[in-house]
Amino acid sequence: MLAKVLSIAVIGVDAYLVEVEVDIANGLPAFVTVGLPETAVKESKERVRSAIKNSGYAFPDDRITVNLAPAHIKKEGTGFDLPMAIGIMAATGVLPQPALESILFLGELSLDGRIKAVGGSLSMALKARQAGYRSVVVPHGNRKEAAVVSDIDVYGAQSLSEVVELLRGNIALAAEQPIDFLHLFERQDPAQEDFAEVKGQEHAKRALEIAAAGGHNLLMVGPPGAGKTMLARRLPSILPPLTFEEAIETTQVYSVMGMLAHDQALIMRRTFRAPHHTISDAGLIGGGVVPRPGEVSLAHNGVLFLDELPEYKRHVLEVLRQPLEDGRVTISRASSSITYPARVMLVAAMNPCPCGYFSDPKHICRCTPPQIERYRAKISGPLLDRIDIHIEVPAVAYKEFMEERPTESSEEIRRRIVAARTVQAARFHKTSFFCNAQMGNRHIRSFCRLDAGASTLLETAIERLGLSARALSRILKIARTIADLAGQEAIAARHVGEAIQYRNLDRSAACAN
Repeated sequence: MLAKVLSIAVIGVDAYLVEVEVDIANGLPAFVTVGLPETAVKESKERVRSAIKNSGYAFPDDRITVNLAPAHIKKEGTGFDLPMAIGIMAATGVLPQPALESILFLGELSLDGRIKAVGGSLSMALKARQAGYRSVVVPHGNRKEAAVVSDIDVYGAQSLSEVVELLRGNIALAAEQPIDFLHLFERQDPAQEDFAEVKGQEHAKRALEIAAAGGHNLLMVGPPGAGKTMLARRLPSILPPLTFEEAIETTQVYSVMGMLAHDQALIMRRTFRAPHHTISDAGLIGGGVVPRPGEVSLAHNGVLFLDELPEYKRHVLEVLRQPLEDGRVTISRASSSITYPARVMLVAAMNPCPCGYFSDPKHICRCTPPQIERYRAKISGPLLDRIDIHIEVPAVAYKEFMEERPTESSEEIRRRIVAARTVQAARFHKTSFFCNAQMGNRHIRSFCRLDAGASTLLETAIERLGLSARALSRILKIARTIADLAGQEAIAARHVGEAIQYRNLDRSAACAN
């Protein structure tokens, strides 16, 4: 007898429908899975057999053939356990076939019949709604993330027997209530790390505010202990809140990786990822035999912090160029090409030299000029070109560190940033981007108009400092953000003057020449 059950599989973060066909025929007892199953899928036969028997149902002593269609795409993961078991029980007459026609199933089975959580439930629910289905059965631990998708009934099942009785009509399993996204935001706890705790570093805090307001990448250069890491870790506390669409995109990546907390519905805060400098290119960008998302995708819509930037292997840093430019990562293999989202705000920190004390008035730098040059040359020009803001972060003086004067909290800074982002959203509503950092040359000419004083100042700076066209476009984008924070449409001379201060490496190179 033949039975068909609908399930789902994930490529990248996108899902596609899989038809699990189960045929039970006379012959020597066997359990064969076809349709390009990888090892975990092939091993499903042992889990399925034990789960059915230990749930109190008979397992057929016949030849069982399971086909996972479409058969030309490789299937991976343990999520096919539940649909296989349901298919076998439908093929043996335990379950009515009509009850399976409009429901999608996903879940891993334990040997005693319990259903374990798997990755990709959110993508499954999104695909089910897109394909016109109205019901999905997922593991109980995945029910909240799947319930984020509206207009679909999500049933969180804890055991195989529970699913069987539901399909037989013997029990009524309540569908998970849809998630109230706005209510989740209101219940969020405030950020644990606050800018009010930072002593001194007013110039660096202003640069971080501008970077957050315009979505600009940022590089901090300073001696050890100056507070670069502390400042970077507080950046998410001033970023604008995630939109619902951004929360869905970020949650999909974590769902595919199986990194959502138990019963977690959505990633509600912008992520902060700080990989160690020993990370490989596959760990940073994604990859492997079966390509998986890397740190740059886990930081999607959030912050990717690279501390001690020159200590990363050069080839690892170079693979960042495409995602910083395109906002996505494409990993190509012989069988397929997979794309993961990777729209991040890059924040990097480094010492000015190998010992860390070049130009520090209180310490002696013992590095030679060739050593300093080799150290800084580890960061290529094309990568540096994608970092808008370069600032120096000097050591904090004792008086600044000990003074009791209150400083601005993250919430106060965040309000200004949200206002500036609102202006940018209105400005770019007819484009495919949403913040100043993403402007191209054509948009810079349209949206970065200077008044007479600003134009004169910029021309003088280019002549005296020998700034390149690349630096010019970066200065204009930063000046546009500064004007937005000030609530002004026209870019004035003071906005340009401040923007020039945030291109420290360009000015240093110009002075050296």
